[in-house]
Amino acid sequence: MKLYNTLTRRKEEFSELKPGVVTIYACGPTVYDYFHIGNARPFITFDVLRRYFEFCGKKVRFVQNFTDIDDKMIKRANAEHTTVKELGDRFIDEYYKDAGALGVGRATVHPRATECIADIIKMVQKLIDSGAAYEAGGDVFYRTASFKDYGKLSHYPIEQLESGARIEVNDKKESPLDFAVWKAAKEGEPSWESPWGRGRPGWHIECSAMANKYLGKTIDIHCGGVDLIFPHHENEIAQSEAANGCEFARFWLHNGHINVDSKKMSKSAGNFFTVRDAAGKYGYETIRFFMLSSHYRSPINYSAEVLESARAGLERLYTARDNMEFLKKSAKRREIDGAEKEALAGYDELTARFCDRMDDDLNTADALAVLFDFARKMNGEADRSAEFCAAVLDKFGRLCGVLNILTGSHDAEVPEEVKAMVDARERARREKDYQKADALRDELAKMGVILEDTRDGVKILIKK
Repeated sequence: MKLYNTLTRRKEEFSELKPGVVTIYACGPTVYDYFHIGNARPFITFDVLRRYFEFCGKKVRFVQNFTDIDDKMIKRANAEHTTVKELGDRFIDEYYKDAGALGVGRATVHPRATECIADIIKMVQKLIDSGAAYEAGGDVFYRTASFKDYGKLSHYPIEQLESGARIEVNDKKESPLDFAVWKAAKEGEPSWESPWGRGRPGWHIECSAMANKYLGKTIDIHCGGVDLIFPHHENEIAQSEAANGCEFARFWLHNGHINVDSKKMSKSAGNFFTVRDAAGKYGYETIRFFMLSSHYRSPINYSAEVLESARAGLERLYTARDNMEFLKKSAKRREIDGAEKEALAGYDELTARFCDRMDDDLNTADALAVLFDFARKMNGEADRSAEFCAAVLDKFGRLCGVLNILTGSHDAEVPEEVKAMVDARERARREKDYQKADALRDELAKMGVILEDTRDGVKILIKK
């Protein structure tokens, strides 16, 4: 398997430090709000990376943190007259709901920054002792000039980083590029005791400390969005390698941006969407399929047309699977024959092509193209034995499982509550109350129920 390493700017053959065990650290959300579609891309991308390693027989130790102490969290907690902890607990729960509905599995460990304060303080002290950091009036700053390789991830000289970066102004710092690893307490903010007085950790140090605690001094893969390359990941390297005296991460993987209608997503532009908002219109699985339809390093454009196309593509795969299920149920023969055993080799060739695409820097777009070839081949089958159909469905299902798509079933039993809501939506449509009809459809989507309007009526898909 080859992966594009941001550190070296080339595809490299991947091999894990400990044979058979892959260690991955992925930057998680700051839990002060529902996460948006831009956040969803790394969550989905690196969930697939983990699933593919497991498909290949590797054991994966996957760590994704929660930043649960941050300026944005403090501001919102104060505005809502609640505590930072209560706010964090609330949006961690909401994260699990949306991530789970997107098919994103839980990490091996989901550490919170506030649960690792002792580990953070220990790392800060090591940096001070080595001369890589200094205390100034209760704050502790990393001395960027002490790390000769600063800028090796972003590939910019330190002078260019210094002039081009948005750097927090602070008269206590020796250099504009120095950054806080510990912040002195301010009135009304959460704080912890430390050798430098009460305070709280800086943003960058928490990931270094948590990666070290749960994965060791050197990890196989560190990943996140391209926007994190500088300063966050650059600073993680500087801190971790200064504290531990060894390489921090061997591979750095970064996904590309998401644009909305070909424009950068931002709240000020009014084109900012949470995953929950988008799922209400298109369904969670459609969003996942959309994210995987482009190579993870390429920019991707979010629009109504693209999402509708993704939904249609997903439905074609469901239809092919359902057709094969029908062929299996209606088969006149049970046992597979010699000719069918030979025919299965064609599906094995497709499986090998799928793996070739995934081995080429996790190319999910081309892997999906192979699944459509698989679907077309299934749609062309007729008069097959039940055993043959079962074997094909198993091969197809295993590949879909790598991407974690086609997790719903058209044949699932529809609960009475869902039937009542679907009936109510149909009445609203007949009465031309489209606002009510859309609201009911959005509510059903949040429940994992996707509706498709066909000439023969409403087709109901229930997520497992």
